Amino acid sequence: MTSFGRVISVRGSLARVGLLAASQMPISEIRATVGRFVSIRCASSVIVAMITEVSCENLSSSDYIAIASVDLLGEIHNAADKAKFQRGVTNYPTIGDSVDLITSQELRTIYAPTGSDQINVGFLQQDRSVVAYVDVEEMLSKHFAVLGSTGVGKSTGVSLLLNEILKSRPNLRIFLLDVHNEYGRCFGDRALVLNPRNLKLPFWLFNFEEIVDVLFGGRAGVPEELDVLAEVIPIAKGIYTQYQNTDRLGLKRIDPKQVGFTVDTPVPYRLVDLISLIDERMGKLENRSSRIIYHKLISRIEAVRNDPRYAFMFDNANVGGDTMAEVISHLFRLPANGKPMTVMQLAGFPAEVIDSVVSVLCRMAFDFGLWSDGVSPMLFVCEEAHRYASADRNVGFGPTRKAVSRIAKEGRKYGVYLGLITQRPAELDATIISQCNTLFTMRLANERDQALLRAAVSDAAANLLSFVPSLGTREVLAFGEGVALPTRLRFKEVPPHQLPRGEATISSVPSVTSGHDMHFVGAVLERWRGATSQRDAPNDPVFSQPPAKTLATAEAPMLQPSMGLDPDRFSLLKKPLR
Repeated sequence: MTSFGRVISVRGSLARVGLLAASQMPISEIRATVGRFVSIRCASSVIVAMITEVSCENLSSSDYIAIASVDLLGEIHNAADKAKFQRGVTNYPTIGDSVDLITSQELRTIYAPTGSDQINVGFLQQDRSVVAYVDVEEMLSKHFAVLGSTGVGKSTGVSLLLNEILKSRPNLRIFLLDVHNEYGRCFGDRALVLNPRNLKLPFWLFNFEEIVDVLFGGRAGVPEELDVLAEVIPIAKGIYTQYQNTDRLGLKRIDPKQVGFTVDTPVPYRLVDLISLIDERMGKLENRSSRIIYHKLISRIEAVRNDPRYAFMFDNANVGGDTMAEVISHLFRLPANGKPMTVMQLAGFPAEVIDSVVSVLCRMAFDFGLWSDGVSPMLFVCEEAHRYASADRNVGFGPTRKAVSRIAKEGRKYGVYLGLITQRPAELDATIISQCNTLFTMRLANERDQALLRAAVSDAAANLLSFVPSLGTREVLAFGEGVALPTRLRFKEVPPHQLPRGEATISSVPSVTSGHDMHFVGAVLERWRGATSQRDAPNDPVFSQPPAKTLATAEAPMLQPSMGLDPDRFSLLKKPLR
């Protein structure tokens, strides 16, 4: 190969290369542009470098037509049996060493899969004949993040990565928080799709902060009411335990100091007992104004209990039953029964309760890993992560941020791995994203987002981030432990049945001019209103679907947004609370 440049200076991990004016290769074929890999031929190895800047300003010699700055990334050693690549540089180049464009064979040496834990995610942008592999073990065990603005193919990339992970690790359990309900179709019969209509998440699994968030609609609780609630919840748990262990006729009064439960102990209690305890305390008060606090608290509990949107929490609220094992088994796929993945669709939940639900799910995922000593690994993937773990401490729900942060910091010790997906990394808690050792960065135009990435990326090729604003659709800059080198790659095509719903249907959405009759509009409005009332949904052919199966039945089917409400779903709400 004819050299097109010479090393003219070396400093640490950086070097400058003079591009020869007398090179035998035409300048159009040299393609010594930013982002290209080059090889520096040394005496004992070939140093792999990346061009980060090219300039013809301040040329000090007529021998060169331009000067290129390069980052030194690693070395290829020609061993007796085969060439081998390693990160880092042990033998630095010397002044005058020749510089060539890297060959396809050398790129294959760098990106060659080193074991069965490699997944094929696409190809190199520099040479499309070279497959881009990712090390699954390194990517999962040290957490990963997918970053990119809307419309750059981020959701498609997530579908690709998770499908490839499922192929490589068929026994790995995956839990995906699907904020926009777009991944339900992406994983076929390997995923259980849950939403408010087929989810069972009993209210007593919520800790004190979470249940307060539910009762007060995401607002700060009234201190006097919180004091009452904190006092009666442990007693209600004790009463339920006695119901299970003794004859109700011989039930004795419980001393609050000897209950043995805290407000956060995940044991069942009944709403009827909780309200009875509050009512009993209210009856002992002589001051009418003091009773208002108790009355308001009871009203809050009953209002939420009777709201059909919260039926996933309060079904059987007064019947009881310790279903914690069944709930965890169902949510986290233990056993998997051929469906190792859970897609939790969040778009149908009341906006006021989403943060609490996410907090419960994150916390239970971590705690189960903790108390099981990590014997059953799980990947917890959080879409739109900046909504739940904001950098601004005054935004969002504190317990949710704490739960996500705990998985990021300690989860790997207990087999709970984290995958973050966000379009605004600057709004994500910096301590959480810093725990992700593999980053897939797609196009980001915001300066704050780019600045955060520069601080998070410790690799020698941080200069790659200057390319982020100009990346094309499906183009990715991959950094960290999961890839051999910081790489500009392109995600491979995803089969149509694995495309997220938003991208799969964008070309088939009916235009306004195609028209819909008033029957269609009326059916939409009935379904809209039915979501927030106790009325039965219309039996309209546009929306009618078979009822969702419950937790006690076989696996619930994937529910489409076009399904109507199941009248049987809210039958318990017609019964009196007490």
